[in-house]
Amino acid sequence: MAGSRQAARRETSAGGVVVRCASDGPHVLLIHDAHRNWGFPKGHVDNGERAEDAARREVAEETGIEVLRTHVPLGTIDWYFRARGRLIHKFCQFFLFSTDQTATRPQREEGIRACRWLPVLEAVETITHDNARHVLKKAERFIARLCRPAGAA
Repeated sequence: MAGSRQAARRETSAGGVVVRCASDGPHVLLIHDAHRNWGFPKGHVDNGERAEDAARREVAEETGIEVLRTHVPLGTIDWYFRARGRLIHKFCQFFLFSTDQTATRPQREEGIRACRWLPVLEAVETITHDNARHVLKKAERFIARLCRPAGAA
């Protein structure tokens, strides 16, 4: 197996964890993709494009959320998969964004089946893949600070 991993083609993506501070606490935006997985909007980084800009573009394209404030990078996850018989090693860098926008528009032509705002704990349980769940858990402390009620210590 080690030999086949060396032959893997490397791909780079970027994505966004989008939070909305609601009256009942923070909500995170998840997408339901063409593979029936729940996760975060993400996609390829174009040549010459900064990862943060790619993440912002992908969030807007896949969800219709265009008013985004950037907060912090959340790190990179990686995984292997096969596409058209070729082994791919994908790296995806995530960024934390916030928005006041609530209406979403799933990018159906790219297989996005749904967009859903969920409270953080429900989102943690809903996310399909452990590596994406880890990204949200890392973001939780930043989200708590972002959505702290006015006057809270």
